[in-house]
Amino acid sequence: MEKIGQKQISTADRVFGIVVVALSILIFAIVLYPLWFIVIASISNSNLVNLGQVKFLPKDIRFYGYQQIIEDSRIWKGYLNTLIYVVVGTVLNMVVTMPAAYALSRRGFKARNKVMFYFVFTMFFSGGLVPTYMTISALHLISTKTILIIFVAVNTYNLIIARTFIESSIPEDLYEAAVLDGCSHFSYFTKVVIPLSKAVNSVLILYYAVYHWNDYFNALVYNSKQENAPLQIVLREILLLNQAFASGNGGVQGGYGQSSADQVKYAVIIVSTLPILCVYPFVQKYFEKGVMIGAVKG
Repeated sequence: MEKIGQKQISTADRVFGIVVVALSILIFAIVLYPLWFIVIASISNSNLVNLGQVKFLPKDIRFYGYQQIIEDSRIWKGYLNTLIYVVVGTVLNMVVTMPAAYALSRRGFKARNKVMFYFVFTMFFSGGLVPTYMTISALHLISTKTILIIFVAVNTYNLIIARTFIESSIPEDLYEAAVLDGCSHFSYFTKVVIPLSKAVNSVLILYYAVYHWNDYFNALVYNSKQENAPLQIVLREILLLNQAFASGNGGVQGGYGQSSADQVKYAVIIVSTLPILCVYPFVQKYFEKGVMIGAVKG
C-alpha cells in the first residue's frame, strides 16, 4: 500500500513537472517570438514582410536597413549622449541614494520618519509639468545635458529598497563594534555598509541605468537641441520620418526612402534594445534579490 501510494505521488509529481515544463516552453515561445520576428523582419525583404510571408525565418536577406543606420551620424551622436546620461546619471543616483538610505536607516536619527514622509509624499503628488518646466527654465537648464542627468537624482522607490536592505541585512552590532574601534559614520558607511551592500547596489545600478537608457519623455520636454538628444529621441525622429516616406511623402529631409523604411523601422528597434538585452542575462539574478528586498516593509 505504501509502495502504491509512493507510486501515485511520484506519478503526480511527474505529471505536474511535465505540465510546468510545457507551460514554461509555451510562455517562453510567446515572449520570444515577437523579438525573433523583429530580428528576421529587419533583415528580410520589406515587401515579403508586408505580405506576411516572413514568419519564422528571414527571406531575401538584405542589410541595407542596418547599413543606412550605421551611416547616419545622428545614431552615433545619440548613442554617445545616451552613454553619457547613463554613466554620469547612474553615478549621481548612487551617490545620492545610498548615503540618504543609510541616514534614514539609522535608528538614532530621530527625524528619519518625518524626512521619509517627504520622500514618500513625492510618489503620490507632484507640482505638475508646467511648474516643473518653469522651475527648470528659471534655473537656465532647458536644453542642456545637465537637466537630463540630474532631473531624477534620486528615485523614492529605490531609496526605500536601499534603506530596507541596510536596516534588515546589516546587523546593528557591526556599527557598535565599529564605534568602539573609533569609526565615524562616514568611515562605517564607506568601509562596512557599501562593501556589504553589493547586492542592493547592483540592483539599484541596474534600475537607474535602465531608466536613463529608456528616458524619452524628459528629453522630449526639456530639450530642444539636436546635439543633446539621446538615442531614444533620435530613433523617434527616424521612425517618424520614415513613416512619412512610407505614406508617400518623399520630400521629408532625413528619411531613408520608402523601399527601406520598414527595414530601418525594425533595425532601429534592434539598435535601441540590443545593449539592454545583452546586459540582462548577466544581472537577471539581481532582479529576484531586488524584488525580495522591496517586498519587505520599510
